[in-house]
Amino acid sequence: MTQTKAPPLTLRERPRRSWLDRYFHISARGSSYGREVRGGVTTFMAMAYIVLLNPVILSVPDVDGHRLDGGQVTTATAFAAAATTLVMGVVGKAPLALAAGLSVSAVVSFQVVPEMTWGNAWAMCLIYGGIIILLVVTGLRELIMNALPMALKHAITMGIGLFVCLIGLVQAGFVTSMPGPGGVPGAKPIQLGTADQLTGWPVLCFSVTVLLIFALQVRRVPGAILIGIVGGTVLAALVHQFAGLTKQDWGGRNAPELTGSLVSSPDFGLLGDVSFRGIGDIGVISVGVIVFTLVLAGFFDAIGTVIGIGQQAGLADDKGRMPGLNRALAV
Repeated sequence: MTQTKAPPLTLRERPRRSWLDRYFHISARGSSYGREVRGGVTTFMAMAYIVLLNPVILSVPDVDGHRLDGGQVTTATAFAAAATTLVMGVVGKAPLALAAGLSVSAVVSFQVVPEMTWGNAWAMCLIYGGIIILLVVTGLRELIMNALPMALKHAITMGIGLFVCLIGLVQAGFVTSMPGPGGVPGAKPIQLGTADQLTGWPVLCFSVTVLLIFALQVRRVPGAILIGIVGGTVLAALVHQFAGLTKQDWGGRNAPELTGSLVSSPDFGLLGDVSFRGIGDIGVISVGVIVFTLVLAGFFDAIGTVIGIGQQAGLADDKGRMPGLNRALAV
């Protein structure tokens, strides 16, 4: 018994692709509009914590004791993420979402700001960004990324992932810090739970959410991560509402509350808050070390993210090389 193959579609019979599909190569990459929408919503839900966490990291006082306004930092974080993600999609043609790098924010808060004002710190970030653009324009950034051994690329990706994972574990109460004498970190910086015991509502909600995501992933349910995030959020809200919990029950963290209007105008007070005056007071060598540290943190942060996501999405080959990489790195 033989099977007859259907004749190939002629040019007129083939379904015409929309300009959106042709521009972003959606079907060429084996994707669809529905998958792209689910992926976008899932990515947003998975990255939304940065809008809340970045202002916390940048809440330290500068050398003059000045602290940034939390609302302004939140606005800047959200606006930067939206603008750069839009440019990445339209110009870079890559399905990658961008947001403030927590590694760079940590360097700014704990190494840069204690030595200078916030205006000077933003100036240092501006210099760092200019150097990154120069590396992209000259092609050196892509050259360096392609020259790295694949084992090192995987190690960088895992390091970034473990850093984000540690943030989640700390926020959930799975691990807590162990300050030594005088409040400084001891020989054992973190411990499992509280006094090596996993107790509390945050741990329970976190565990249920992770197990739900794992179960949905095993069953290959579309949007498993999105369903898990939404389900965990609803569970935490219900537990907080009906169990009569307080701030201390959530590890001293504030529970989200709607205290004012649901919609308000953003505060762009940090826009243009850059100052080069007095930037050299700490010495040329110190300025150079700070800029180099920022470049190093941002450079390898981007490598880990692009390579990790690129391979998971099928955009990169077995050597970690991705078509249009230099265009994406320019964003």
